Amino acid sequence: MTLTLERPVVPITINQQGVALVTGTRVPIDTVITAFRQGDTPEEIAQHFPTVTVADAYAVIAYYLQHQAEIEAYLAERQQRRDALRTTTEREPLDPHGLRARLLARHASAAPSP
Repeated sequence: MTLTLERPVVPITINQQGVALVTGTRVPIDTVITAFRQGDTPEEIAQHFPTVTVADAYAVIAYYLQHQAEIEAYLAERQQRRDALRTTTEREPLDPHGLRARLLARHASAAPSP
């Protein structure tokens, strides 16, 4: 019997917003890597996130370990974006009354004429 080796497919997809997700799921790789750093096994990660298979959890972790500097830079950039968004939202709180008025106006414009 001859063993045929195939190149592994990395189950990571970049969405339109530039977020790296576990392919076929809405789970960001940040979540998988954070769980791994906190001591979760791939089996536990798959248990916590049912759309992530054990094989995909292992593959994402393996990719992280092989490309640690690149992934760490990506994670740091994502954290900076989250921090900037948090700062913006804390500085400029939502005006719920303005929001209600905009939603009512949108609803009125979408309503059919009698």
